[in-house]
Amino acid sequence: MKKIFIINGGQHFAHSGGTFNATLTDWTAEFFKNELSAEVKITNINEPYIPEEEVKNFVWADLIIYHTPVWWFHLPYKLKEYIDLVFTAGHKAGIYVSDGRSRHNDSPKLHYGTGGSLHGRKYMLTTSWNAPIEAFTVPGEFFDEHSVDDVMMGVHKMNRFTGLSKVQGFNFHEMEKDVTPEKIEQDKKEYIEHLNIISKSL
Repeated sequence: MKKIFIINGGQHFAHSGGTFNATLTDWTAEFFKNELSAEVKITNINEPYIPEEEVKNFVWADLIIYHTPVWWFHLPYKLKEYIDLVFTAGHKAGIYVSDGRSRHNDSPKLHYGTGGSLHGRKYMLTTSWNAPIEAFTVPGEFFDEHSVDDVMMGVHKMNRFTGLSKVQGFNFHEMEKDVTPEKIEQDKKEYIEHLNIISKSL
């Protein structure tokens, strides 16, 4: 039985109620429970949590899924706080041992980022944006043809540092303007198709 840990990073703040990421979490949990008969655990960063218990979730999981909106081109601050607290609690407790360098080898300046403890596990990042996909793909537009993965490089390096392997993520665009029930249904259809594809690699 596969073990899936979902982190709902849809922070409640100002005009954001985190509704879409809550819906997305439901879609994901339903898919893995129904299609793979997987065991699923969920953390909502808006609710109280114990960092040491969250460390156990990372160690337990075969696949960790982050659902996050992108605020000012970064993670919401409560999701970043969650990561800071949980990964710190995971030092020598299952998430990472060191930064990977050693004074005892021939190249003590090399091998940075290889001290993670989560090898053999995978992660997937989903992001939701106000920005349209054209902001990333059209020459001269805002992101200068850099991909979402380029913008979110810090998140990917963070996971690599812990030893996790990347599974292709999924991005939702224009989630503030012109959102209609029809758009959400189309997004859901495409996302479930994506989960069907990536589930074959688990």
